[in-house]
Amino acid sequence: FYAFKVLAVLPLTRIIALIGPKHAILVSNFIYIPAMIMLANVNGTSLGLLIPALLLQALSVSMYSVAYSIDFSKVKSIHHAGKEIAYMNIFEKTTTGLSPVLGGFIAYAFGPHVVILFAAVLFAFAAMPLLRTGEPVRRHQHLVFRDFPWKLLLQHSAAQFSYGFDVFVSGTAWTLFVAVFIIGVTSNNSVYATTGMLVSVVFVVAIFASYTYGKIIDRNKGRELMRAATIMNALTHVVRPFIQTTIPVAGLNATNELATTGYALPYTRAVFDNADLSGVRVTYLGVIEVISNAGAACAAALLGFLLIFIEQKLAFQGFFFIGAAVSLLILTARFPLYKK
Repeated sequence: FYAFKVLAVLPLTRIIALIGPKHAILVSNFIYIPAMIMLANVNGTSLGLLIPALLLQALSVSMYSVAYSIDFSKVKSIHHAGKEIAYMNIFEKTTTGLSPVLGGFIAYAFGPHVVILFAAVLFAFAAMPLLRTGEPVRRHQHLVFRDFPWKLLLQHSAAQFSYGFDVFVSGTAWTLFVAVFIIGVTSNNSVYATTGMLVSVVFVVAIFASYTYGKIIDRNKGRELMRAATIMNALTHVVRPFIQTTIPVAGLNATNELATTGYALPYTRAVFDNADLSGVRVTYLGVIEVISNAGAACAAALLGFLLIFIEQKLAFQGFFFIGAAVSLLILTARFPLYKK
């Protein structure tokens, strides 16, 4: 999944440059619909649907991520970007907090297939409001690699790789660990409802943290916030292997949300500033998306490798320690914005 995204990002970025980011978001949503319908029909006798579903999902997510970044980086305010990114994160995390609860209970009552089909319908309408306004960037552009600011990119390339690695650790790997080894998978689908409630604790935390962090960034304290939150994030990974019951999971999810939001917001603000400085916004944001997905791909491959040779629970626990070390690479980022 992630390796395919690495290969697909730049061709998709070329399409975004041609049609504009808002239209690309609409296209990405429509690509996601057949992926979700296929996923809803995957079972023990139709595993062949899994590969095309994942490939379509990869295309959709990659196109959306790059287009969203291009759109937001263009329309942001220079003086209040921290607050704007914070509001963006509040809306995103509000739905991230509510959807697992709603989806979890629907899955508990009717099965996960119904949730996936319901989400597919929502995707069909989600991007329509975007088209009421014009594209924020010039359309019919091309990717530009001549005079590309490689030095500017290299100053945070290791951190960008770590960013993608950390997303997999905190997201996919941790969710699997909790579902399998802490909650336990049963035949009555209760794992979906329980996991949904545990994930939803990010809701309140995200609102508080995003609003506060946005103010800190706009007061030119983004670098200090990013460094402190990165260390805090690494510590949460160190704690993960020792969690045994669901209540500590909720506490750790809240703590990790504080840490992840703490480094992600100032990091995103600085990346958008780099995109402005680069002079090739679309190409720059496409390239960093490649690097992020390379980090996530390496994380997934490493976990898979460990699971082949080590007892499963021990493999996850060891992976979280490795994730803690890799996440500290975010400290290596050097941004012109934080030198001012």
